[in-house]
Amino acid sequence: MAGNSRFGSLAQARQALAALSASPLRGTGTWNVAQVLNHAAQSVEYSLDGFPALKPELFRSTVGRLAFAVFDARGQMSHPLDQPIPGAPEVPAQAPLDAAVQRLLAAFDRFEAHTGALQPHFAYGLLDKPAYERAHLMHLANHWAEFVPA
Repeated sequence: MAGNSRFGSLAQARQALAALSASPLRGTGTWNVAQVLNHAAQSVEYSLDGFPALKPELFRSTVGRLAFAVFDARGQMSHPLDQPIPGAPEVPAQAPLDAAVQRLLAAFDRFEAHTGALQPHFAYGLLDKPAYERAHLMHLANHWAEFVPA
């Protein structure tokens, strides 16, 4: 699933993560694969626990909402692929890939099991669970496009 991959479901994302052990990938951008997966896990975790910093409400309710609507309509997100989540701890360059895969899988598990309210996205504002799932999948796919066979 390298290249312009899209994940239509969390199950497809899980399959791609499971395939990394048999078909390793490497990042062609600033971050390595483990950093990307830890960054994606942060995003999923923050949708449950709260983002460390939010853009102003006016931004989230206008520009952010419009940006998500465009991404959602296209089924594809684009954003700077080396930009950390505002206020998030740096994703370590030396993190083991297996640990990053497990962290993202655990974040997916928590997200799928979650039945309560979700936290506002730092840029897009309030999203319901299906929209947040699409956002997480588009986010992962956007980063995955920088992966090539190792």
